[in-house]
Amino acid sequence: MEILVNDLSIHEQFHDMATFRDALARLMAMRPAARRFGREVGCHRALLAASPMPGVSMRQAIGRLPVESERRAAMGWLTRFGPFWDDLRRHGTADWLECRDEIVTDSAVGEAAFRTVHRADCGLVSVTPSDWDYSPVDVTWRREAEDADDRSTALQNWRSVPALEDGLRDMAPPIRSWDDLREASAIRFESLTCAGDCFDPLSGVPFARSVADRFLVLLGILDRIARAFDATGARTIEGQRIYQDYFTGDNALFSDSSDDEKRRFQEALTFPHPDEPGNSLFCTWHGKVRRLTLRLHFSWPVESGKPVYVVYAGPKLTRR
Repeated sequence: MEILVNDLSIHEQFHDMATFRDALARLMAMRPAARRFGREVGCHRALLAASPMPGVSMRQAIGRLPVESERRAAMGWLTRFGPFWDDLRRHGTADWLECRDEIVTDSAVGEAAFRTVHRADCGLVSVTPSDWDYSPVDVTWRREAEDADDRSTALQNWRSVPALEDGLRDMAPPIRSWDDLREASAIRFESLTCAGDCFDPLSGVPFARSVADRFLVLLGILDRIARAFDATGARTIEGQRIYQDYFTGDNALFSDSSDDEKRRFQEALTFPHPDEPGNSLFCTWHGKVRRLTLRLHFSWPVESGKPVYVVYAGPKLTRR
């Protein structure tokens, strides 16, 4: 699956910098999300000329961002790093590609459709809000050659990180062993630091695909909350929602050990520090896999700019 930025989703729809900045942040966040699944998000070299606001180009709008690191990251992607899909363009200017009665030739929508009908699956990521806040995107390749039938395709169009992650997770190779889980975790969750031996306790547990998938869900939530901080180091609105949904309440997926468990199982809940030989971490917070009574232990609290260490995946350590 190849992924392209939908340049048509930038069409002078923003009327202030705050909403543009939020939309750009969502778009930028989809790049590392795709990389966690071994994918890159390609853009067009001319994307900087698109107009997110009336009379203002992307280059100008990015230049007005209040935080230098945001300006640098966006400009680096769109001017140097890419990848740029127009370097490997598949469709020509004479190809007639149509979406909702509009010609989409010379756009990422047209290119993604052309690649897909030629058996190279390709999807889109779009800026929101925009006129492209829907999925799938139906595109038809009108073939003008005599006796050539039109060909149509439906493109996935992701507009948020969770939706993109869910889509790519469904396309990822199935996890068939605990070693596969270890490898997938290292690739997908760049905001987490997994101890080298954290999955070893699973070696004595019969492998179950549903359990491995549940561990990936837990790791994905941890990864999301680890990235949910703004430039000031405060938790974002999305981060606060994740915390409320998964870390609070009687049925939360994550919780702290009780005071009694901390006293009785202090040694079991103490782990070697992955980055500091000779030091240790007391990791009482854990995610729960109810089938087989398994646990995922990690460092807490999650703070901006600090690693989140995943130190243990295996049978419950605080069995009475």
